[in-house]
Amino acid sequence: MPAHFLRRIVIVSVQLIILAFSYGFLGAVLYYGALYPPDRVANLWKNYPQELTMVVTLIATVLSVATAILFTASVKDALRHRMSQPISLIELTAGVALSKGSYILRPEYLRLTSLTLFLFVVLRLLTAGWTTLLTPVYFSLPITMQGSELDITGNAFNTMLYGEYQAQGFSQIRNDAFEVLDIGGMLSGISAAGQTYGLPGTFNFNGAKYNVSTGGIVPTIEDYSGSDGAPCADCTRLAFSGGNVTVNTGPILGKHSMHTVPQGFGTNYSMWQQGYTWNPNNSQLVYTNATASNDSLAGLRLWNIVGNCGADTSITQNYVTMVNASGDASPSSGFLPSIVCPGPMNLSQTYTSFAILLQGFNKYNFLDASVCEVTPLLTIVRANYANDLISSSDIISSNPFRSENVQVLSFIAGVAKFQSISSQGLVSSTIGDTLYSIYSSTTNTTIGDGPGNQTQVYKELEDYWRGVVEFSATFLRSGFMAQGSFYNNTIPLDLQSTVDGTMYVWMIGWTRRSAAYLLAIIPITITSILTFGCVLYSHLLGNDSQAGPKNGSRTTFDVSNTLHLIMASVAGILAPQLENFDKDMIIGNERVKVQLKETGDHGEKKFLEVI
Repeated sequence: MPAHFLRRIVIVSVQLIILAFSYGFLGAVLYYGALYPPDRVANLWKNYPQELTMVVTLIATVLSVATAILFTASVKDALRHRMSQPISLIELTAGVALSKGSYILRPEYLRLTSLTLFLFVVLRLLTAGWTTLLTPVYFSLPITMQGSELDITGNAFNTMLYGEYQAQGFSQIRNDAFEVLDIGGMLSGISAAGQTYGLPGTFNFNGAKYNVSTGGIVPTIEDYSGSDGAPCADCTRLAFSGGNVTVNTGPILGKHSMHTVPQGFGTNYSMWQQGYTWNPNNSQLVYTNATASNDSLAGLRLWNIVGNCGADTSITQNYVTMVNASGDASPSSGFLPSIVCPGPMNLSQTYTSFAILLQGFNKYNFLDASVCEVTPLLTIVRANYANDLISSSDIISSNPFRSENVQVLSFIAGVAKFQSISSQGLVSSTIGDTLYSIYSSTTNTTIGDGPGNQTQVYKELEDYWRGVVEFSATFLRSGFMAQGSFYNNTIPLDLQSTVDGTMYVWMIGWTRRSAAYLLAIIPITITSILTFGCVLYSHLLGNDSQAGPKNGSRTTFDVSNTLHLIMASVAGILAPQLENFDKDMIIGNERVKVQLKETGDHGEKKFLEVI
């Protein structure tokens, strides 16, 4: 096989391998969406960034140098054949510059100058292109998550909850469950109330941490589910006091994904799941008949609070407060009686809302007699799980309660009633102190000054009750999803609600990015096409086996070698045909056309002027 033919095969083969590698790598990234190493290798890359950069740069440099060498070799070969035909000296100069990976700057020959500059830039961009293509980056790998949770919105759950009531009524909320509802509801209300003034808040329940409030959700991600202890045999459903909550959510790997989910450097989740909130409607309304009983004991005052719940319905609630020897309350004490109406005001149905009636006395006299109508909303929220914190404030959709939700409303209203009664002590109210302390710590004005201040206080009160009622929904879901609540810890199909979302794994590797990848491949592609074109030109234009008189020695001529060019010029006695080095004469010299001839038995080469 002739040497020149073998050389061309090597050039084309190596260039094809390099080009196939670049497009194969890019194609794999685009096809799979992301390429990433095993976790062990990824940790090495993360811990040794400088070494990683050095290795990637070295590989990119080797590939770019190899590509440039193949290009210049193909240009030399093509230029040798082109010189066997008439060629101007300026064209020869441009060809020699390209064979060295360089350029010419001759404004008189703008086309050749632009061509050589363009190819010079392309060659210089090879390293940048390979580096861009091969450098791994940090990215977030999305993985689809799917599963199920307890559906509290349907008739099936309403029936089951009614059955729980029928069995033992609210007496099933026993043992530590009372303390959980009491303390948990209070802490959730305090955390939510601070949001009115922009205070950050984190609420902890059953080992899970929520941002400000629970949003009525239950954790659907195992790593965020909190307690992993098994509840006692009688500590589920309405008697729930803590323990493992069943999570039935897992990754759905695509057909091109690896068989296991990478651990990565960290994960967060965005899940669409059921939630619960409320739409508050506060109005000032004198509703109560607060009277002190004549049967007051020494140092104590007994109160009968009567609230008008509408539709000729009144509810009475009893309280006890502390007084001095004169029978008067201390100026520093506070009394905030509350009455919870189990249904909507002035409506015959009992499932769309309930009302909280309250009025502040003494220290809490900044709260006038008011009605806070609670309109519950069953929601679909986008819950974000990140940095060990669950945030559920992004509500996607909401729907009011329907007739099949009456038992859920009854439970939530019961929790609100329990919280309103237990919060009032002998000398103060937890709710009133929360409103007072948060307002006082975040403003410079007196809490009772002006209607604007009072509006803020009522907004704070709304957020407090929102935190309480959202927690009650989370408690309800947690109790019925606790380990042991259902047989084999499997929620029946008619009680299931679909959970969808995405897990994001923080990784290092290669992923679909902007147009940077496509721009990086352009210099490689242009250089490869020109290399193939030069090889094809050489193959079609001449047969080196017949180039020389005896041994085809034209292949020994190197157009990029200055000595070879001088020898060919001297042998062709080209000097007398060229002018001096004046500007105009140089331009004239560059337009002189020459042709490379080979004579003699040993392939003597010389430039001859072509007239």
